[in-house]
Amino acid sequence: MNASSLTRRALLLAAAAAAVPARAADWPTRPLRIVLPFPPGGTSDLVARLLADKLAAALGQPVVVESKPGANGIIASDFVAKSTDGHTLLFASAAHASNATLYPKLPYDSARDFVPVALVVPPGPMVIVAHPSLPANNVRELIDAARRNPGKIAYASAGVGNTLHLAGEMFDQMAGVQMLHVPYKGAAPALNDLMGGQVQLMFNSALVVAPQVKDGKLKLIAQTGARRSPVLPADLPTVAESGLPGFEVTGWFGLFAPANLPREAVRRLNAEVQRAMATPEARDKLVLLGSPEPSTLSPEGFGAFVDAETQRYAKVIKAANLRLDLPGN
Repeated sequence: MNASSLTRRALLLAAAAAAVPARAADWPTRPLRIVLPFPPGGTSDLVARLLADKLAAALGQPVVVESKPGANGIIASDFVAKSTDGHTLLFASAAHASNATLYPKLPYDSARDFVPVALVVPPGPMVIVAHPSLPANNVRELIDAARRNPGKIAYASAGVGNTLHLAGEMFDQMAGVQMLHVPYKGAAPALNDLMGGQVQLMFNSALVVAPQVKDGKLKLIAQTGARRSPVLPADLPTVAESGLPGFEVTGWFGLFAPANLPREAVRRLNAEVQRAMATPEARDKLVLLGSPEPSTLSPEGFGAFVDAETQRYAKVIKAANLRLDLPGN
């Protein structure tokens, strides 16, 4: 074998070694990267950076947060799914669960190409919030108004297929009504038009709409969790207890890894995430997001949670006949 062949073989072996994750006992052996599907500066970015700082101290390696926004989180997810360094992670929202059905031609398989690591921000409440002019102050009155005026009550969302939209679709299906969906390019312009009265309703994060509700510019109709949240007014009922049992839409964030990360590394990461989010500083952030207690779910428990969320959204998406294609498909 000549020198050239030896050089080529050495390069191939080095490339193969780089593609295999480090042994769990040695992991991590290099800086970690948490990929965020959202632009910098938002709530998810703040939580991800707090988590990165805590993990860096616990794991003895730098942890950087890198934003790759776009395509409802698909750009970031695809990047992480195809990473082979064993040190790249995905910080994803509920869109990770709904995208599996919403986009029939994803460039990755959500179940096959990822392993759930940890639930970073447990399910936090969303609320149904309305313009004061809407002649409905609770779920029953909203359903009655929607039945009297099919297609007339307009609800805003941050775009087709996002969680705010799917919450409205779920409400329509379970209540047997038809409201008008008005998609916007983001939650901020949607909220602005709601306050201006151009639309009457919105499903949104309780944290986001709290200032407008406090100032009397908007009114609360109900909360969307399975149970009443301790961070919301005690007299604000859930949609489920107001006539639509089983209705539940919440916001959450979780950490995922490529499927080739060793199981022992996944378990270590899960334990360190739980420790990080149980610190006083992290708990304060969770309370602001409507999640008063950090998660104690194991990787398997988080996986079961993601499966349930995927199935919940799949029913809504299929019933609404929603389908989105990526550019070029």
